[in-house]
Amino acid sequence: MQTDFAFLGSSRISYSRCGTGNKLLLCLHGYGESAASFALLEEALGKEFTILAPDLPFHGGTRWNDELYFDPAKFPALIEKIIAALPAVAGLPAPFFDRWWVLGYSMGGRVALSLLENAPDKIAQLILLAPDGFKMNPWYWLATQWPPGNRVFRRIMRQPRYLFLLLRIAGKLKLLNPGIHKFMFRYIDDPQVREELYDRWTVMRGFRPDIRSIRSIIRERQIPVSLVYGRHDRIIRAATGERFRKGIEPWCNIRILDTGHALLQAKYLDRIIALLKD
Repeated sequence: MQTDFAFLGSSRISYSRCGTGNKLLLCLHGYGESAASFALLEEALGKEFTILAPDLPFHGGTRWNDELYFDPAKFPALIEKIIAALPAVAGLPAPFFDRWWVLGYSMGGRVALSLLENAPDKIAQLILLAPDGFKMNPWYWLATQWPPGNRVFRRIMRQPRYLFLLLRIAGKLKLLNPGIHKFMFRYIDDPQVREELYDRWTVMRGFRPDIRSIRSIIRERQIPVSLVYGRHDRIIRAATGERFRKGIEPWCNIRILDTGHALLQAKYLDRIIALLKD
């Protein structure tokens, strides 16, 4: 995959691209990952699709220099800007991507849902792997959506000893599911990781898809949506997808793989490709 940059305000957005197909596959990565997560798609899909994968704020090569708020309404225009630059950076004839196939993994699933909400006329298909966004965790809401909670979150990330204590208590009382409990301990043990957690959660807080509106868009425009979950995923469970697809069953299907949260792996590539060619 080749890497280039686009600018949004004062921020430099890194994106990777590969493939020469006449359809655009927009890939949106998960928390703590980057566009490089999608390099495994090039060999199988590069002739049919031009694959475009941006690094989200505070991920990969993106340098976010603006306030800690990424406006979801500006995301479609950013993608359009990147698409317009593709011929120049790749030395290719001008592509005409009037519709986008969108693949979102985990946090990238939430971004994909917001993209559908803000640019429904652009979306040809959604494929969401273990997608975030159907249900907001109450702790995430407190940390990002309520200003006093965000200030407390900031302080805790700088002085985490009380958080360690609360997590141990919550774990013993089973107030957090084991997957979330393990995730939190993994991401608060290192000062830099804590700083990244605060920045990433806060800057992406605007991506709150309106599920009722999204269902209406899918129904009215008959946009095909595929949801893929891991049977043993303890972070994002398939039950959230089952609830989401009620009322839009003709256009939304679910597949369950015998794995955990890590769905973006070579051994599951055939399943992902099949969804794009279905």
